[in-house]
Amino acid sequence: MLQHIQSNANEFELAEIEIKDFQEVSSSLNESHIDSVDISQPAIIAEISPGGYNLIDGHHRLEKAKRIANDKILTYKLNVDQHIVFLTDRDACVPYVNYWNSKISMN
Repeated sequence: MLQHIQSNANEFELAEIEIKDFQEVSSSLNESHIDSVDISQPAIIAEISPGGYNLIDGHHRLEKAKRIANDKILTYKLNVDQHIVFLTDRDACVPYVNYWNSKISMN
């Protein structure tokens, strides 16, 4: 995904996000890796519900930025159409598609 985004950067929105809006704590963070990450490299957020975005790549960057008192980090902001193409596992894709379909108003 990251390679595709970097190769087609003009197709993806770059957005600064407030760290406080993405305070999720991952218990799987590798403490020894946090110091070595480059927080100038964009993380990735993806629309996982209408208007709702989750951090899907960059947890170590977010944590490092938080620790050095940065308020924001740069992200690639992927809408549903941009990131669904990367859901290649049926067990991940079907519930996701069903969720989005449930949001469609049947008038």
